[in-house]
Amino acid sequence: MQVELSNNVERRNDYTFKYNEHFGRHGWLRLTPAYSVKLVREIILKDCKKGDLILDPFSGTATTGLVASEMGFSSRLFEINPFLIWLGNVKCQNFSANELEKLQAKFDQCLEDVAMSDNNWVPRIYNIERWWHSYTLFILASIRKNLVETFGEPNGNNYPNLVWVAFSRLIIETSSATFNHISMSFKESTTQYGLEQIKSLFSVIFSYIITSSKAQLLGNSQVILNNSRDFQFASDLLFDEVITSPPYPNRISYIRELRPYMYWIKFLKNGSDAGQLDWESIGGTWGTATSNLKKWKPTNNNLPERLYAVCEKIKGSEDKNSEVMSSYVHKYFDDIYSHLRNISRLLKPKAKLNYIVGNSSFYGYFVDTEKILSESMRELGYKKIVIETIRRRNTKKGLYEFNVKAVWN
Repeated sequence: MQVELSNNVERRNDYTFKYNEHFGRHGWLRLTPAYSVKLVREIILKDCKKGDLILDPFSGTATTGLVASEMGFSSRLFEINPFLIWLGNVKCQNFSANELEKLQAKFDQCLEDVAMSDNNWVPRIYNIERWWHSYTLFILASIRKNLVETFGEPNGNNYPNLVWVAFSRLIIETSSATFNHISMSFKESTTQYGLEQIKSLFSVIFSYIITSSKAQLLGNSQVILNNSRDFQFASDLLFDEVITSPPYPNRISYIRELRPYMYWIKFLKNGSDAGQLDWESIGGTWGTATSNLKKWKPTNNNLPERLYAVCEKIKGSEDKNSEVMSSYVHKYFDDIYSHLRNISRLLKPKAKLNYIVGNSSFYGYFVDTEKILSESMRELGYKKIVIETIRRRNTKKGLYEFNVKAVWN
């Protein structure tokens, strides 16, 4: 195993989600753990040749697939979250300029016709008025009712999905959510917006989405429902390149970040559904996902010794949650090991892999994700394993982001 380290590793914001905000479709919705458009482009330019088929088994917001399509490559992306599947497929779709103009006109009329009315449907988000001022919530519910009457609920790959992407952006922009840190948090208070303010904001958001939808994608990318542990993938396709960024073992829950969108767009109905979805995801920690860890048993017995050692240190900490956190770390790498074992049957000989990962710290003990991942790859028969240090993640000493590269034998 080769390790490439730099003594002067920079933070490199151009290798984070912040870089994506000003790049058309990549900036439609913010998901904090998303990785950089620039990083994916650099990997494709370096590794891929014309005609290569790219796989991302942890699609997220479909950054890999969208970049691949922009550059003329075809890709398949796997995702377990139904909202992210929907969003990713909308982002990777080509649209007709003529049909977009018709949609714009229909949207403008719909927005003009919005009428304030009582007893409209609102999502069953716990403590919802922590998210939105009651009057703002009243307006959003009225707008949503009019959207449903005009466009129907989100469905398939039709053009009105762009309206619902814009509405998703609207509900987060008018909420008390803030993204000043790596994860989402809340402002001290909610803001009361008026109807005309919200309509104006909605119009600006939709205009941005329409404009960025006009650019034609050169390749073809599709997001498919799949569990990245075992890959129930009914296809004869084999892949030349894997470019992905799995969730990091740091307890940042995707489902927590996505709840407002998923409730409003009706991909979630209640908290128990959210907890179950997070439990099925690698690295999930929301709701019942945490309580389930208390009875979880490993499925792989040959994980790297480095993992067992750090899990014992975490477990021996005096914190009341230390045993659960030890199980969390153990389960994360147990799942990743299953993933690496099963993904190999989807790869062509000499296929290249790029896994963008970050290390973590629990109670002062470092979890060396990049080393545990590379040692798991070696155990499973992957070759030419290299760890490249990409960037320093924050001001805390010792937290970095890496690209773990390998070749299938």
